[in-house]
Amino acid sequence: MIEKIKDKMRTLPAMDILLSQDWVEDWIIRLGRDTVKSILTELLSGIRRQILEDEEYDTSIDNINAQAQRIFAGEAKRKLRPVVNATGVVIHTNLGRSCLAAEAVEAVCDVAASYSTLEYELDTGTRGSRNSLVEGLLCRVTGAEAALVVNNNAAAVVLCLSALANGAEVIVSRGELVEIGGSFRIPDIMKFSGAKLTEVGTTNRTHLKDYAEAVTNETKMILKVHPSNFRIEGFTASVPREELAALANQNGIVFMEDAGSGLLIEADNLGLEGEDSIRKIISEGADIVTFSGDKMLGGPQIGVVAGKRGIINKLKSSQIMRAFRVDKMTLAAFEATLRIYLRGEVEKIPAISMLKQENEALGKRANRFASLLRKKFKGTAKFSVIPVDDAVGGGAYPARPIKGWGVSVTEHDWGSAGNFQSLLRLCDTPVVAGAKDDCLIFHVRTLLNGDEEKIIEALNSLLAD
Repeated sequence: MIEKIKDKMRTLPAMDILLSQDWVEDWIIRLGRDTVKSILTELLSGIRRQILEDEEYDTSIDNINAQAQRIFAGEAKRKLRPVVNATGVVIHTNLGRSCLAAEAVEAVCDVAASYSTLEYELDTGTRGSRNSLVEGLLCRVTGAEAALVVNNNAAAVVLCLSALANGAEVIVSRGELVEIGGSFRIPDIMKFSGAKLTEVGTTNRTHLKDYAEAVTNETKMILKVHPSNFRIEGFTASVPREELAALANQNGIVFMEDAGSGLLIEADNLGLEGEDSIRKIISEGADIVTFSGDKMLGGPQIGVVAGKRGIINKLKSSQIMRAFRVDKMTLAAFEATLRIYLRGEVEKIPAISMLKQENEALGKRANRFASLLRKKFKGTAKFSVIPVDDAVGGGAYPARPIKGWGVSVTEHDWGSAGNFQSLLRLCDTPVVAGAKDDCLIFHVRTLLNGDEEKIIEALNSLLAD
């Protein structure tokens, strides 16, 4: 048997033979010779292991070529790729959260392809500050005295705790000691930043006296934390922001609020409730507030700290600011997004536009899409317009569905809804669809212009396979 396995091993083609094939040359041009050789080496090693388990394993060059071509094709595809979001989740964390407005995309392309004024003052010809590119805009849109930006909201929280409360006590309600995506836990972040956590109240009820009794000479901050996807309902109590601000002011300590999503317009304007705008948080007494740019705000991934000038200046001089600084493309997108807000043209921001869509308009779009699908795929499947529950996503309004419309696909040959979803995800332009009761659904709220055509292309490719 050992000799038979050795003989089988000897039938494997040499590396130089594999590399010399005409079809391989095309992949060498696309992937690079070292990459192609590395893939073939790994493939041959895997085949040798297969032979040890099955001495009849096919070692023909045709079989090896077929496997290599599949691996090369997979390697050639970009890992970060556009997808069609047909889930109805507007701020989809796994799909890149909010889409940028056209102006923001244009701004990114402009600065990415050329030198820029990232840290250069044109008036004086001297070094400038990248934060100044957006600070003035942030102050106008939030009402803050000063502001700074870092690479995400988690970094903003760490910066504030580290710079303002390292080695000191920070008071937090037990009902706000949450964990959000990626195991970001408030107690762990406090420990990492060097702050000492002082828990007050209970999980469901915290009163002003709980905070007041916890203040000591070692206390530097009262921290209010956005609950993200966590909600407590029923017998609950929390302290109004104004009262916490007054308590902090009386004791000469900082009142900081982590707002999570950066809502720059009132939630009522989106047909929602329960989330306060950053302007309102600041007007009600928060010394500093941290928030994200890529959620409700509808911009790029960025973290903002806005509030009182003296505190912001202290943060700017922190030694860890350099580790959190923002790149030129993010700043370009954020500046463009803030200018849209200041002009009052918020419906140019895709996330805001999707949330503001009227149910009647969504129904009409679903009907048009269903009619188009019936025409294109007559006899292949049944396409029906159905009411659906959409969602804000991004940690905001976790318990509040948004009524919308979708197109369901039934009576087809693509198997279960789960199998159908998998097939669509593997198309050249991946389509991520919803499902309910083993029925695949295309939610129209989150479809961008041209996405219907991409879905049709995906279905055509499934029929061709």
